[in-house]
Amino acid sequence: MASVRIQALLQEPDLAGSEKRTLDFLNASFTTLGHLDDQPDLNHTVEQARQGRDQLKAQLSQFRIDVDALIVQSRSDAQTQLHTAQELSLLRHSLADELSSLSEELVSSLAASDGKPTLLENLETLHRLLKELESVRSYVQIIERALKLSASAVEQIRSSSSLSSLSEYEALQQFIASVHTACVQVEDSAGQGNLQILSFLDSVREQTWLDIKNVVSAALLSASEKLHWPTPVDYVSVTDEDRNMFQSAFLNLLKLQTMGEKLHASAKGKGVEREGLYAIQALVQPVSLRFKYHFEGTRQTNRLDKPEWYFAHILNVSHEHRPFMETTVQHLLNGTQYRGIIAWREFTMLLLPLLARKLRHTVPSLLTHPPVLAHTIYQALTFDSTIKDEGFDLYGTTAEKHATDVPVHDREDKKTQWEGISEVILGRREWFEAWLEGERKFAMDQYMEIIMAPDAWLIADDEGEGDDTPAINHELKPTNSARRVKALVEQVTDRYSPLPQFTHRTRFLIAVQLPLLESYHARISASLDAFETLSSSFMRAVPGALNTVGGGNDASGRPGDSKNLTSGVQGVQRLCKALLSAKYMASALEAWGEELFFLELWEEINRRASLRSRVEAEASLPSPKGNDADSDLPEGTIFEQLVTFYNNLTHRAEDMVVHCVCGEVEGSYKAHISGGSTHVTSAGAEDSISLPPTLLAPIALLSSHLSYLNPTLPHTIMSALYRRIASHISLHILQRQILYRGRGRIGLQESKIILAECELWVETCRLALARDERARAEAPWRPLLQAGRLLCVEGEAFAKVTDKCFGVAGD
Repeated sequence: MASVRIQALLQEPDLAGSEKRTLDFLNASFTTLGHLDDQPDLNHTVEQARQGRDQLKAQLSQFRIDVDALIVQSRSDAQTQLHTAQELSLLRHSLADELSSLSEELVSSLAASDGKPTLLENLETLHRLLKELESVRSYVQIIERALKLSASAVEQIRSSSSLSSLSEYEALQQFIASVHTACVQVEDSAGQGNLQILSFLDSVREQTWLDIKNVVSAALLSASEKLHWPTPVDYVSVTDEDRNMFQSAFLNLLKLQTMGEKLHASAKGKGVEREGLYAIQALVQPVSLRFKYHFEGTRQTNRLDKPEWYFAHILNVSHEHRPFMETTVQHLLNGTQYRGIIAWREFTMLLLPLLARKLRHTVPSLLTHPPVLAHTIYQALTFDSTIKDEGFDLYGTTAEKHATDVPVHDREDKKTQWEGISEVILGRREWFEAWLEGERKFAMDQYMEIIMAPDAWLIADDEGEGDDTPAINHELKPTNSARRVKALVEQVTDRYSPLPQFTHRTRFLIAVQLPLLESYHARISASLDAFETLSSSFMRAVPGALNTVGGGNDASGRPGDSKNLTSGVQGVQRLCKALLSAKYMASALEAWGEELFFLELWEEINRRASLRSRVEAEASLPSPKGNDADSDLPEGTIFEQLVTFYNNLTHRAEDMVVHCVCGEVEGSYKAHISGGSTHVTSAGAEDSISLPPTLLAPIALLSSHLSYLNPTLPHTIMSALYRRIASHISLHILQRQILYRGRGRIGLQESKIILAECELWVETCRLALARDERARAEAPWRPLLQAGRLLCVEGEAFAKVTDKCFGVAGD
């Protein structure tokens, strides 16, 4: 603002503007000349204006002088300020350079070009190392103290003859607890994670207790050697000194376990887990060494394909030492707080980890050998069943959660579920799946061998020899394939029936058994489809298109054409193979469904939602219904859907047999009808009747079919088929011979011939049935026989019959 004001003051006066303002003033004040005359002071005013102008000029001159002096002073001040600013700028740049130099001295050695650490970095590094060394010194001191206490605790037990005190171990435990408390406080304040020293101290404490237990166990092992352990102990023949030594060492271990339970119950850190009774656990150690020597080394007894050897070894050890455990050891336990423990069960339970370790080590190498894996699992299941039959379970062992101090004879006889040693394998999903796949493949291979066997579809003549299933009709002659498939399914049932888990049983049923039953059902159904296709007129024009039951070959194994395969007794024989196979399997499924094993499985499936969801996805199994109440039993059986499927096949085959027999007989009978043979009378006397030769073909055909069906099919099925076949043929003859022609076109002699033909049909059937059941053979033909007899009625008798049938009764 000062420079602007100076510039304004230095400008020249504006004369034009002054004149203009003067003129405007005069114009405003004096508008006319008259006004000038009326102003006496005009001259005076002008004079005053002149004086004012002179004063202004004088002031202007003075102001100019003052302005010049002010400019000079301003220039001098500006020059002084400029010089000061330059000096300050130089000072700022100097300070910036000095600050940059100091900053470079503090740059990290990683960014420095020469790679040398700075002084500050050296100080920081030394300070950090000092803190780490102080921490390490504290850690080392803690570890040293813990190890000294550990060694003192073990030495205290080793040097003392009795377990009078565990003061050194208690000191170790208290020291570790104090370290835990201090570390927890540090972690809470610093927000750090768990320190590794805590886990190390816990391991030191556990190892110390293990060493203490080993010291006391060594005394028991030394005393047990005097009893010739681990061979069977003859305790009566042992000297009193050896007995006392054994009993003392045994009770010392129990006392140590009691003291340990009290100490570890009050410990704030991780406690030592219970591993069974220390005394019995010590006795298992020599057994474990023998087991490793025989079954985990390089000896001949260590064979993957002989799992029964090490299972039998453990069973023998448990059985051989049972008397010693139930008498001597149990007597020692009854005098302690562990009198609720059953010695033999505890001993057997501590033997099981040997088998579990062996299985976990060997099973991975067996996954590529399904037969050996299946054999191993089968031996494991057999072991579980055997050991349970001997009375083993977890009740009365340290594995039971509610073991109390109540004596054994006062406790309730309740059972504790034991999953079995097989659960080591079956509990691993990938191992169970590998076994299941191996069993499925083996079963399907066996099934294909059965189906592809040359005699697969031959009907067995031994009437179910060796079949002890009560529900199966022993008159039912199965095909070889049906009987072998039934045996294969029962073999599969035997393989998985020992499985303890219902989930595994359901998986086995769905994955292994159902495919066998479904495949056989599909095979029989496909054979019936092929038979129907070959029976059509189109397929008869294309020979060799499909095969039927029996492989599409004749009895000698040579391929036959489609007509021979589906006509005559050979065609009915193929249908009977399918019928008998389906009926036999349906009967077997009905019997299996009533067995206790499958009833329990079906009840469990209805009770558990997880199993129901698996079964609902299978079309061959019935849809289960939820069963929340244990007393409510599920309806039906687990195989009722498959029974329905196989029964439908049976009914279909029966229908095809009836259709085949009736079709062939009626086709052959057509030549007899169209030839007019029934109109030819006999050449002899009037009472003698000679049957036409064209009737012999259909009668012989029916006789051959019935002669084959009667001994082949069971009595009930044969009776039903005979009624249907005879009823159909008799109705056909009745319609073609009598009803379609009327009596007016049939003479008396011809009527007698028709009646003789009808009686010949009945007699043929009776002879073909080969049973003295004339009424049974005649029943389906009765309408035809009655019609034939009515045709032979003559004279007054015929009038009476006509009057009774069509007339009105008289008075």
